[in-house]
Amino acid sequence: MPKNWTRFIYMIIVGIGISFLLHYISVPVNGPGIQFIDFLMSIIITIIIWEGNLRLDHFLNARFSWVSSPCKRIMVQLPVTIIYTAVIMYVSMLAFNMYVCKLPLESKNAFMSTSLIIGVMIAIILLSIEIGHQFFGHWKASLVEIEHHKTQVMQAQLQNLKSQINPHFLFNNMSVLSSLVYKDQDKAVDFINQLSKVYRYLLDNKDNELVSLNEELAFIRSYTYLLQIRFDTNITFEINIPDEAKRKLLPPMALQILVENAIKHNEISEAQPLNVSIKTENDWLEVSNNLQLRSQSEPSCKTGLNNIRDRYSYFTEKLIDITEDAKSFHVKIPLLQAK
Repeated sequence: MPKNWTRFIYMIIVGIGISFLLHYISVPVNGPGIQFIDFLMSIIITIIIWEGNLRLDHFLNARFSWVSSPCKRIMVQLPVTIIYTAVIMYVSMLAFNMYVCKLPLESKNAFMSTSLIIGVMIAIILLSIEIGHQFFGHWKASLVEIEHHKTQVMQAQLQNLKSQINPHFLFNNMSVLSSLVYKDQDKAVDFINQLSKVYRYLLDNKDNELVSLNEELAFIRSYTYLLQIRFDTNITFEINIPDEAKRKLLPPMALQILVENAIKHNEISEAQPLNVSIKTENDWLEVSNNLQLRSQSEPSCKTGLNNIRDRYSYFTEKLIDITEDAKSFHVKIPLLQAK
């Protein structure tokens, strides 16, 4: 409300200024009370033109964005502004001449032309100021959004790194490795190689916002290799991804988070083996598992799915799809097209 009143005061000041300007450069109009009526008419016309152009500006905002299509917006809004202002000025001057004060014939055309030109010029100047204010406001907001996005991405990357490089993860893998060294040295070497690939992927992609599904799958194969050595035949992974889907994109380690959630929250034993399926359907990647919740889950920061949601929100309006029944748990995440 205060901003509307401020704009209204500006309109009155501009209207009075235009009236003085017209009287200064045009032939004065004599008659009782004409000065007050002239000011009043000028203020009313200014308000109609100013507010009308603002309404046109709001109407065009939904169709031609200043941020994404500035040239197209100028090409559309400039003639619309000129035509609207010229029509309002011409009709107002005719009404002024017919009902308020009859202009002398020798100065009528000059006064009408001068009023029209001044009105259009001032309307364009004022609208340029208003639009410039909006444009730089949107530009500033977009910069703030970009910085916020960078901060969120950095936090997500750090959280992803922490979710893998933590004592619990290292303890499990070091325990497996120490037993392999005594039992099967060749398998221990393979285990070390796959473990190094996991950490290499984490380091190589810590600054990337998106990776190809093919890269993520290569990482997942190393990651699931470690899990299968740890759990033996008590866990199985079925990966069914067509080649055309492997070129699509997703946030790095999004697939790993889904697999990790299945490990954390479900019982894995010889009596209750865990089966994890990874497949694609249209533009969606689905991770599902048989549901056999353990009574005490492994320690979790409970931010895995929220982490994925936050990162996806910057690239698509599609939402993560989670479905659960008595026997299975399914999570679908959208696959993104490379631009």
